[in-house]
Amino acid sequence: MASMPRPVLALTSGEPAGIGPELTVMLAAEGVAGVDLVAVGDPDLLAERAQHLGLAVEIVSLALDEPLPAPLPGRLPVWPVALRAPAAPGVLQVANADYVLETLDVAVRACLAGRAAGMVTAPLHKGVILESGHVGFTGHTEYLRDACGVEEVVMMLATDRALHATREGWRGPGALRVALATTHLPLREVADAITAEGLARVLRILDADLQRWFGLPAPRIAVCGLNPHAGEGGHLGREELEVIEPALAALRAEGLRLDGPLPADTLFTPRHLEGVDAVLAMYHDQGLPVLKYAGFGSAANITLGLPLVRTSVDHGTALDLAGSGRADPGSLRVAVALAAEMAGRDPIKQR
Repeated sequence: MASMPRPVLALTSGEPAGIGPELTVMLAAEGVAGVDLVAVGDPDLLAERAQHLGLAVEIVSLALDEPLPAPLPGRLPVWPVALRAPAAPGVLQVANADYVLETLDVAVRACLAGRAAGMVTAPLHKGVILESGHVGFTGHTEYLRDACGVEEVVMMLATDRALHATREGWRGPGALRVALATTHLPLREVADAITAEGLARVLRILDADLQRWFGLPAPRIAVCGLNPHAGEGGHLGREELEVIEPALAALRAEGLRLDGPLPADTLFTPRHLEGVDAVLAMYHDQGLPVLKYAGFGSAANITLGLPLVRTSVDHGTALDLAGSGRADPGSLRVAVALAAEMAGRDPIKQR
């Protein structure tokens, strides 16, 4: 029986002043089993970071249409993108904002052209990109939505090693997946952004992609309320009664398995998580602190609703660690492994 081909994954090296470039060469130095990893970034930058860390990494620059060399620990193929200004660890340069965005564009093109089965992104620095004149930039998730020409995407973080799953007597899976109804918004704007139409789009994407990418035939999704105690019957806010509950009822009529809206402070407990495949939080800091506490360093960020696989690390640029050699590539390993697993499970590409 012929073996399945190794998926090619494009790894964007992120903000050049942050830990992304060194995490990239760390991963290349140790090797990644079952995956052909291609970095997207400046080859000289990656070579310099490898040398700075004392890592023996061979940088192999390639055009997008060139065949990849045989994968070996210590060998890093690179689809090159040139820095706009010299980069030093921990020192941000606004001039390099367009460099970071170009790495994303190259990775998207590679995926859509079939040269890569998915993309993995090291962290970028939103402030630098905004200061460079890209007004309205809010992050990878929304940028990739627009680059792929889709109307809606869903941000989800996932870990296979959640803390609650280590409890004695736990009978459920080890995974915790938390998706967001809204992403990078100021808190005062969140309530107005929660609409029945928006929730319907997000939950349909979440339900469909849990089936497509994670092999869950009938996923069960628990939905947080927006207000404390999920509104306490309207006494602590009416969004649950007027928006969230009617939206969930309509989606249940379509066949989606939805619990809630539930108070977030009790939903994220073992009793309520048992049997749940994913949680939908209403806003960024309602759901992600729990996920990161439960699995930081062994979690990955996933963008659902795209025509391609995209995963990312669960942390930021860590400018204070850049160049020190103390950055932990654990989350990047998880993101690469998850992207490879998702790419291998995609039934659409296997037809």
